[in-house]
Amino acid sequence: MRAITFDIESISNSAVRGHIDVNEQELTVVGIHDSETDSYSSYYKEDLPKLWPILERADQLIGFNSDTFDIPLLNRYYPGDLSFLRSLDLLREVQRALGRRIRLQSLAEATLGKGKKGDGLKAQDWWREGKKAKVAEYCLEDVRLTRALYDYALTHGILKYKELRDTRDIKIDTSDWLLAPSSTSSLTHALPL
Repeated sequence: MRAITFDIESISNSAVRGHIDVNEQELTVVGIHDSETDSYSSYYKEDLPKLWPILERADQLIGFNSDTFDIPLLNRYYPGDLSFLRSLDLLREVQRALGRRIRLQSLAEATLGKGKKGDGLKAQDWWREGKKAKVAEYCLEDVRLTRALYDYALTHGILKYKELRDTRDIKIDTSDWLLAPSSTSSLTHALPL
């Protein structure tokens, strides 16, 4: 099964911490890990035509907050509909198991012992300063963390988070994560006729 773990960075003049309207965002970079090649790569907005064939051959997209942010935003640039592709949103899995959302930073620190080196608002500042390569590396860092959390959950059946001073487990049901995709989830049906 070919899985693409991905993250996107975006920019907007109207971003307010805690609330980001997908419709007001402009995509700046997409970072991916391709399980078929075990490689990481990034794509700026002008490079998206090179990304589409990779996504179209994927069996699953893996992301963090991807079902409500990344996929809808990426869909604004894609000529078809990415929502037809099977996706696994780790944030949604955590929320389903725990009943609330936990930040990627918190999960990574508690589960993997390492965290992020910035945040989305800082990435917007870097973009405005012309530091495109720094934004791409930050994006790929989130992809690496998301992929590592995915692999950890598959191996251990849990992710971890801190509550006050205690580290707690979140039992994650991974029983259907590696199931072969159904023929209806193929992106070949997502392109417009």
